[in-house]
Amino acid sequence: MITYQWQGRTVGGDTVNGELTVGNRGELLAQLRRKKIIVTSVRQKPKEISLKLPFGNRIGTKDLAIFTRQFATMINAGLPLVQCLDILSRQLDKQAFRDVTKRVMHDIEAGSTLSEAFVRHPKAFDELYVNMVNAGEAGGILDTILMRLAEYIEKIEALKRKVKGAMMYPAVVFTVAVTATLFMLLFIIPTFAKMFSDFGAQLPLPTRIVLGASNLIRDWWWIGVALIVAAFFGFRRYYATDKGKHVIDGLLLRVPVLGDVLRKGSVARFTRTLGTLVSSGVPILDGLEITAKTAGNVIVKDAVMNARASIREGDTISNPLRQSGVFPPMVVQMITVGEETGALDEMLTKIADFYDDEVDSAVEGLTSIIEPIMIVFMGAIVGGMVVAMYLPIFRMVNVIAS
Repeated sequence: MITYQWQGRTVGGDTVNGELTVGNRGELLAQLRRKKIIVTSVRQKPKEISLKLPFGNRIGTKDLAIFTRQFATMINAGLPLVQCLDILSRQLDKQAFRDVTKRVMHDIEAGSTLSEAFVRHPKAFDELYVNMVNAGEAGGILDTILMRLAEYIEKIEALKRKVKGAMMYPAVVFTVAVTATLFMLLFIIPTFAKMFSDFGAQLPLPTRIVLGASNLIRDWWWIGVALIVAAFFGFRRYYATDKGKHVIDGLLLRVPVLGDVLRKGSVARFTRTLGTLVSSGVPILDGLEITAKTAGNVIVKDAVMNARASIREGDTISNPLRQSGVFPPMVVQMITVGEETGALDEMLTKIADFYDDEVDSAVEGLTSIIEPIMIVFMGAIVGGMVVAMYLPIFRMVNVIAS
């Protein structure tokens, strides 16, 4: 879609102007002719320069949820759109969000619809948000749709926090273990090495291994850093390819315990998003396309797009979802029932609520399994180095005692 700025005259000779977002110039002229406007000039609106927002000024999901809920409340109270946006722009904390809201307000004053104004700011309002607002405007239930959007944003954000929390704990423990190991190899072990240099006899094998690792890291640390950086960028480059996304996302879903958390999180996000879109009046094909883009996993995305193609050919949603092997049988069966009874949106919402609880249980299970594993891992690494360093001392004590 392209936004055009136009000027023209009415049949009575009055000068008018405005903006319209259409597919092409011909569609714009056709719309204005139907309104009996004689067009004098048309130009494509310059694209806004997208500046990176400074840290702490980024529009987050929490800000968007609060904005949406307040917006819905004011519309429900009967306030005009422009007045609602003016009030919201004055009370928003973040300057970036205030600027976006003011631009939306000015676009509406110029004759744009709310969804047309939102679509010009994709950094703040994604495709799902714009489509639901568009459906709300078309159905005359904008306040209801906005309230539903606020609830959706809050629940999806809570789900993301749960999944991130499940992966955060092992990451933090692993980082602490690696940091402690490097500290000992760089600062503690060299002290023992000086003491052992006058020992004379051959050191035990564990001690030689630890001393060798310490020397290797101190002398060749830059190679290790280069390998880590190369691996990081290599991974990012590989994951940017279609093959890389399929391989890595598929492996993540098959990882024991963690894969179960990610799978349940994907199911909850898919059903919550699609259920919200369908209940808001968004066409099912558009809803599936938007849902696929927000899946967060390319395997899930492919399954959803296959479902979309299936519906376009006259089939059901459930068949391709069943064939994908990503979605549990219970989910597929409930979607089948929802399609047959005509209550797909209600069934999807019930599935999402159920899997929100399942994610909680899966996260608790993951934490309970990982915690002892990480403790044993840290104990083995740190304890192993300590024992390796004290073995020669024990041998010296035995020699002196004998």
